[in-house]
Amino acid sequence: MPISANNTNRKSWIEVPADSDFPIQNIPFGVFITKDDVITIGTRIGDCAIDMGALQQLNYFEGIELTDDMFMQDTLNDFISDGKKTWRLVRNRLAELFDETNPKLRDNKEHREIVIFDVKDIEMQLPVLIGDYTDFYTSKEHAINIGKIINNPEKALPLNWFHMPVGYHGRSSSIIPSGIPVHRPMVQSLPNGETTPVFGPSRMVDFELETAFITTDANIMGENIPINEAEDYIFGMVLMNDWSARDIQKWESLSFGPFLAKNFATSISAWIVTMDALEPFRIKGPNQDPAPFPYLLLKGKHNFDINLEVSIQTEKAINTIVSKTNFKYIYWSMIQQLTHHTSNGCRVNSGDLMGSGTISGPTPDSFGSMLELTWGGKTPILLNDGTERKFISDGDTVIIKGFCKNNGARIGFGEVSTKLLPPFLRK
Repeated sequence: MPISANNTNRKSWIEVPADSDFPIQNIPFGVFITKDDVITIGTRIGDCAIDMGALQQLNYFEGIELTDDMFMQDTLNDFISDGKKTWRLVRNRLAELFDETNPKLRDNKEHREIVIFDVKDIEMQLPVLIGDYTDFYTSKEHAINIGKIINNPEKALPLNWFHMPVGYHGRSSSIIPSGIPVHRPMVQSLPNGETTPVFGPSRMVDFELETAFITTDANIMGENIPINEAEDYIFGMVLMNDWSARDIQKWESLSFGPFLAKNFATSISAWIVTMDALEPFRIKGPNQDPAPFPYLLLKGKHNFDINLEVSIQTEKAINTIVSKTNFKYIYWSMIQQLTHHTSNGCRVNSGDLMGSGTISGPTPDSFGSMLELTWGGKTPILLNDGTERKFISDGDTVIIKGFCKNNGARIGFGEVSTKLLPPFLRK
């Protein structure tokens, strides 16, 4: 089935600002609450949020097999479970409906007032009920940097890293949408030069510039997913800030791996950009040497050209861009990640979230965390308000943005914006 929604010549009768992340060729999916406290599944064009629950009630999805309440739910899980054919049919229908030449909704003022909202008048929610969350470690540049900073500079990467996408399971209860602040965690750590640990507020709160993909129901327990089928089970992508407390991470990792250092907060952008929308931005990934085992071997273009940017906004409301990088630097692709994840028969469900791990590029200005940007705190960053940062300070807002752009269109993710607050004190 062709992806007619990607037609670069198509224009919408909804006004789309120049350089918007959300032209009619995007059509992402999310969940929001209207000013009348109605929760609904929706999409976005320009600065307008579109109530797909209302569209369904008004019969604009006629001819597409959907359950009666498909878009009148508080998560996208059921829609995602319906599979790739349904996703494409719905997205193509939305593109047709909002095409500037289609009068069906354009000329129906009563329906437009029911269906269309200004994004300023809605509140975005988590788009899916996330049952399980896995975070990978798939950026070679990032992994080498961390190895040099924390471990042995001569042996920055362990042998297994080049043979499989390394990952760990995170805590889904701490995943929040953009705009929700997080509190500085209380942690146990071992200060440099000390032999006795201490307990108190983390002194090394860090961001991690990541993306994540969201899956549909992929397999039954015990079944693996072949590499040539894995992409069919990926619904779309979001931006992600996997917050990290580096001081406790260092202390915890002496015996095992990240635990409290990583599970206090993970922030994601609210709109899921579908893999269909990202189709025009495919590129080949980095050369993999040694060649992966046959079950992970890929041919063709399976990475994506996604520009990524991180800025820190201080309480003075002054922004400083601290990193610019690109998703194309990911060494292990999303398809390889999902294939490896199920190679032992692990079950993957609709709404599962799979993080890329921190994405760093080859130059110092493209590193994806403060740990790398300041090289473990040794070289502070000067912000535009005159202050310096080794790590994130209380009151700082970390803003991650991402978009693809070529001669045909610009497709973006919006942003994931999160303010860091002081430790939570229970009254």
